[in-house]
Amino acid sequence: MGYLTGWKIPLPLPSCQNAYFTPNPTWAETKVPDATPGIIAKYAFTDEQALLAKLRYNRLIDIFTGVTCYSLQNHLRTTVRGIGQVETDEVYVGVDKRGVHYVFPVQGKRRGDRLSVVQIWQDIELCREKFADVICRSVGAQFMADDLIAMFEFERRNGAEDELDISIVSEKHYHLVPPEAVTPEELFAYRTRTD
Repeated sequence: MGYLTGWKIPLPLPSCQNAYFTPNPTWAETKVPDATPGIIAKYAFTDEQALLAKLRYNRLIDIFTGVTCYSLQNHLRTTVRGIGQVETDEVYVGVDKRGVHYVFPVQGKRRGDRLSVVQIWQDIELCREKFADVICRSVGAQFMADDLIAMFEFERRNGAEDELDISIVSEKHYHLVPPEAVTPEELFAYRTRTD
């Protein structure tokens, strides 16, 4: 078992072979009419901040999770007992149709970067400590191309001995397009997709 350095406490690396999550290129894409304001699109880069802006303006967290969500804070930097300082790219809070409250820590990655199992674990631990009364649903997002975004939901595996044993619950790929690019045939096909 390896250890990460620079932490307040020794942090064991996950026992899994792959400590990173990457989009599956074989997943189907879902076209979403791009609601990014033109001036934002004109000046946005292709970095993490541009990704977070596109998630926000297109309400992709809501679409992906099925929960009405609101951005609470970007770049939440705080300390978590037993870990030390952690940073989450953005935190959303939300409510579903039954009135259940959720917190969504979001990690965003530009194209070519990778979502780390350690970052996801830190997000889950942050929620456990700072948002103990609501349901935590950890989310990752990554640019696959300029307007193609992969989204993931993660959870800690039940009964796992290794607290870094994180699995993907859901993965979806959203392609931001002009509204006229979504055809009636595609809309019909989306109705028949399984979740």
